[in-house]
Amino acid sequence: MGKDKLKRFAAIKTFANVFEPVMGEPFEIKGNWRTRIFQNDNPIILELGCGKGEYAVGMGRHFPDRNFIGVDLKGNRIYIGAKEALETNLNNVAFLRTRIDFILDYFAEGEVDEIWLTFSDPQPQKARKRLSSPIFTARYKRILKPEGIIHMKTDSNVLFDYTLEQIEEHGHQMLECYPDLYANLPENLDAQTKEIFHIKTYYEEFFSNRGHIIKYCKFRLAQ
Repeated sequence: MGKDKLKRFAAIKTFANVFEPVMGEPFEIKGNWRTRIFQNDNPIILELGCGKGEYAVGMGRHFPDRNFIGVDLKGNRIYIGAKEALETNLNNVAFLRTRIDFILDYFAEGEVDEIWLTFSDPQPQKARKRLSSPIFTARYKRILKPEGIIHMKTDSNVLFDYTLEQIEEHGHQMLECYPDLYANLPENLDAQTKEIFHIKTYYEEFFSNRGHIIKYCKFRLAQ
């Protein structure tokens, strides 16, 4: 392991906006994110598989009246977003270092308002591990409020097509769908929404520069 990674792992342990729960031990913040961490009643939005947290930080900057939590296992990546949030006084942005498989251990039923899946691993050989598979959406359904929303942004045809199939098969409600996001954005979108769509993760920049088409969908889980 490189020295930079070790330094980052050590650093995030001192960051007030990063939480590293121990598997199997009670997590007292579960159900109390608003009161204990954000100290407000604002909506909570998760970025699952957040990487460097570009979306959590970017949206936190645009929406001071909402709370954002980036979730990822890789602490050396979380370090980047968490450090930026601290340095720019984004008190509505936090990070949780854990596997998404264990998300039910860290959020109470109905505690979350929205979920973003930004450039998730398409898992081409293992559909059940895709973050829009029934295994995961069943977990999301428990932590999302009844009208909660899921956003997906990806360059992967495999993941995007699979997600559309899952939405149809399980009777989820499609709210928006752009198979070529930047070619199809409506002209009447408000400026703030346009800004959100143009927040780009490291992976989006990487794939866009290689000519990949960026896709987006927004849906609500069937109740």
